[in-house]
Amino acid sequence: MTQHDRSEIRSLADLTPEQMTRFSEGSFTDLIGLKYTEISPDRVAGEWVVSPQLHQPAGIVNGGVYCTVIETLASVGGGVWYGERGSVVGVNNNTDFLRAVREGVLRGVATPLHRGRLQQLWQVVITDEQDRVIARGQVRIQNLPTAE
Repeated sequence: MTQHDRSEIRSLADLTPEQMTRFSEGSFTDLIGLKYTEISPDRVAGEWVVSPQLHQPAGIVNGGVYCTVIETLASVGGGVWYGERGSVVGVNNNTDFLRAVREGVLRGVATPLHRGRLQQLWQVVITDEQDRVIARGQVRIQNLPTAE
């Protein structure tokens, strides 16, 4: 996505999953291979292929990958919902690692638990190809209204 394309985006709500994936090119989530599959104010989903570059020395996915995906999907969801009112930033990320993974495709789904005037709370569940829960987390997001 070119700089010109980026400047025409008024809100994350204007992006399709394919556009959001292109918008993220060159970012940290691009390095881990996250591809968006669904984007709406009520649900954001993405998936990625586990590669050896995402492993910790023990040969399993590094927990930081899960934290990144959880933070990213929740923040995108919060930003889509907040829309043109301003921007959002994550202020807390709690992630639980439930099952070790060495390979395969993982999928994350973010849904809101609370959306208020100043803050939001989103839950994200990461599953494997057998729909087993691999990790789960929640992210508290601060809404930053645009100055009028």
